[in-house]
Amino acid sequence: MKVIYDDKLMAYMSLFEKVTHAPLKDCIIDQNENLIYIVQPAQISRAIGKAGSNVKRLSAMLNRKIKIVEFNPEIKQFVRNLVAPLEVKDVAEENGVVTVFGSDTRTRGMMIGRDSQNLKVIEGIVKRYFKIEKIMVR
Repeated sequence: MKVIYDDKLMAYMSLFEKVTHAPLKDCIIDQNENLIYIVQPAQISRAIGKAGSNVKRLSAMLNRKIKIVEFNPEIKQFVRNLVAPLEVKDVAEENGVVTVFGSDTRTRGMMIGRDSQNLKVIEGIVKRYFKIEKIMVR
């Protein structure tokens, strides 16, 4: 999947790296205009900052909600990182279908979201890095 960055997205990425000093892998704007930053492995604490100071600062500067996710080359761990802080019992991957097992119905509902919005965002992000067909929540 080829990803094209526009000037606005590049500016968001540059600002993130200036504020956090954490190496960035990717930046995504979801359908609600929230920013999702994907940072390199083992850089999440640097990106978040002490007591979430970097997140609060960026959120105030950009006037948007921000989520920071740590990339992991292992698909199961990456999906766990992506849906955090929601509790996940297990993540299974078989024949290009990733199944996420939520701990209860409320958690599953939050993962899916209204009109499957959250699930579509999660699926889109995972498809940028891994060859999968779809993501299911059980």
